Amino acid sequence: MMKKNQTEKTGTAPYKYRPVLFFALAYLFTWIFWIPAAFVSENIGALLMLIGLLAPAVVSTVFVLVSGSDLLKKDLKIKLIGLYKVKWLNVFWAVLQFAGIVVCSILLSLVFGQSLSQFAFTEDFSFTGVGIAGALLVVTLASIIEEVGWKGYCEDSIGAYMNWFWESLIFGALWSCWHLPLLFIRGTYQAGLMVNPLYAINFFISGIPLGFIITWVYLVSDRSILACMIYHLFVNFMQEKIAMTPETKCVETIVVTIVAAVIVVMNKDMFFETRHVGKLLETRYGE
Repeated sequence: MMKKNQTEKTGTAPYKYRPVLFFALAYLFTWIFWIPAAFVSENIGALLMLIGLLAPAVVSTVFVLVSGSDLLKKDLKIKLIGLYKVKWLNVFWAVLQFAGIVVCSILLSLVFGQSLSQFAFTEDFSFTGVGIAGALLVVTLASIIEEVGWKGYCEDSIGAYMNWFWESLIFGALWSCWHLPLLFIRGTYQAGLMVNPLYAINFFISGIPLGFIITWVYLVSDRSILACMIYHLFVNFMQEKIAMTPETKCVETIVVTIVAAVIVVMNKDMFFETRHVGKLLETRYGE
């Protein structure tokens, strides 16, 4: 008993992740700002959106700081500032892969009557009210801030209880649904999809296979948050600035799903191993 108490005191006892509580709080502290944003002016709404965007990162950081686990704190520190551990070649191939997804999607869309003119940059961003510089800043901040929350605690909190295949499926669905209030906030990318509900449905479906790809980026990059930030930023930029039509983005979801399936098949051990279940941090650091 004394040994057990001493172990707990030093913070080396196995940490028990709390994914349900994390998502409940992340959703709560995001949506209490995003839902009111639908009923105010675009400028005030933009501020509320930014505050809500911070929620997953703040909740993630608080969970780690109050965890009492030295390993969990060490893990977050390494994932945030351990630049020497980033496998940059893998990050490069991941970014190149998504560029290939966009190219293939546009080419396939020609079959459905779309135009080659989609191989161009749009003049503006899809959301309004903050200007071009502000829009670029929002896209950048979204990529950076979100990944601190999702990779700082969230994905590991699910993966600690199951293999990475099921974790990717669950995370992709929950991450996608997290964006729901944005459909009703004027000037957002998601609100622009409401011209046709099928476009909005496609947006939420696309988040699921993308969840597999970004989990792969996370794992092959030695669980680097920076690698995921770079990939997320590139995806957001391509979705915003490449002149793909909403119809082509539906085709893109099919291509993303195929690529995600290929990644899973080619990395079966990564996605289906269970050696880490129940001892994620201990397996990671050999303790």
